[in-house]
Amino acid sequence: MKTGYSCCNSISMVNKSALCGLLLFIASIGVAYAAVGCTLNDPDRDVKRLFPESTGYRTDFLSIKEVGGNALYEKISAELGDTLDPIYESSDVPYSFYDVLKGKEVIAHIHGVNQKGKYGGMQLIIATDLNGKITAFFYQKMSSPEAGVFMNKQFTSKFVGLTLEDFLRGYPKISDPSKSSEYDFRATMRGLKKNLILLKELKLNKIAPVKPQ
Repeated sequence: MKTGYSCCNSISMVNKSALCGLLLFIASIGVAYAAVGCTLNDPDRDVKRLFPESTGYRTDFLSIKEVGGNALYEKISAELGDTLDPIYESSDVPYSFYDVLKGKEVIAHIHGVNQKGKYGGMQLIIATDLNGKITAFFYQKMSSPEAGVFMNKQFTSKFVGLTLEDFLRGYPKISDPSKSSEYDFRATMRGLKKNLILLKELKLNKIAPVKPQ
């Protein structure tokens, strides 16, 4: 009886160890995936589509941690007016900034962020002029029953011309285009505000501002 109990207990312990190991492995995959920044799927195509006059681009990979550490992380959270997610918005997430070139001159920036939606992750991409004014916005990824109305240009074009200041004064007066996806609309507004804050704090603050034409 003692031996039989010992055998069953061993099997149980092995199963528990295997289960724990599997759960830890799955969790590690989730963390690793979540901590990856948003990059353009096809930067050659997207840069040329957004800026036909461009001749190329260069990419900077910057994280909050390397640019300003915990103080900058807290500042960005305060500007956003919301707590940054400790996993997919952690300070060591590498953000991709595309400097659009015309010859040797930088003429614009493109930057994307990941944002949690109700049905999964969203990838929000903005193109801006050198002062951070939005010239284009599109969803590279969105999972929602009403994704079509969000990704439609009738909605995304409403953000053209906006700057971070418009978001800091209170969210712009843009209506939710959906019938029952308010969560994703609010997530979009948060993600765009975050995108502009990151652009300012990680990129624009490092270079001299350009006077509007």
